[in-house]
Amino acid sequence: MTAFYPAFLNLRGRRCVVIGGNREAEDKISQLRGAGADVVVVSRRVTNTVRELALRNAIEWIRRPYRNGDLRGAFLAIASPEVRSVNSEIWEEAEEQKVLLNAMDDTEHCHFIAPAIHREGDITVAVSTGGKGPALAVRLRDRIAQTIGYEHAMLLDLLGELRAEVRRRLPDFDTRRALWYRMVDSEAVEHLREGDVAGARGQLLGILNETCARHERTLSVGDAPLTTHASERTPNA
Repeated sequence: MTAFYPAFLNLRGRRCVVIGGNREAEDKISQLRGAGADVVVVSRRVTNTVRELALRNAIEWIRRPYRNGDLRGAFLAIASPEVRSVNSEIWEEAEEQKVLLNAMDDTEHCHFIAPAIHREGDITVAVSTGGKGPALAVRLRDRIAQTIGYEHAMLLDLLGELRAEVRRRLPDFDTRRALWYRMVDSEAVEHLREGDVAGARGQLLGILNETCARHERTLSVGDAPLTTHASERTPNA
């Protein structure tokens, strides 16, 4: 099996072609639109939902089967045609046009696979089984989703508000890394779970101010810098 590289793509304003108009394709169309893509559907038949989107000019619908050339100018394509054997033709064009292709339930014709996704605010959790067991991916996603609530999305928003200030006040990468873990592991999320946004923000600011003071003392006396536990992965500090 191919080892796929996980990534989150910025599709805003990019042409994305969906070949097929069945229920599975409808779900992909919804996800692409949610990511801001310009969606083009190529299919002789579509679901009522897809038809309504086309009538509202929310998508472009080319009402016929796939033809070579339909991927020209596309960034990404998803194939769920009425006849699966067409996937090989779509794959050949995708290779020629350098278009990322996902042929649903056909990993041999995939440049990427679509994971099971859960969103909570700006938090996105994606689970993939490498195309072997999509149903298992869905069940695992659902279990993970139970541990992620609105309070985590609110915490993320507060952390985002502080990001520029943290960079300004703490130019040292290792110190910033340790700070982010202290903030994430603090009781701020408990405040948010109880609806106390001010309390959560105050706690995060208190941790920031304390860390800055410690860092300044370290620089003044030449002590060892603040460090993190060896098991902690490095976020994009």
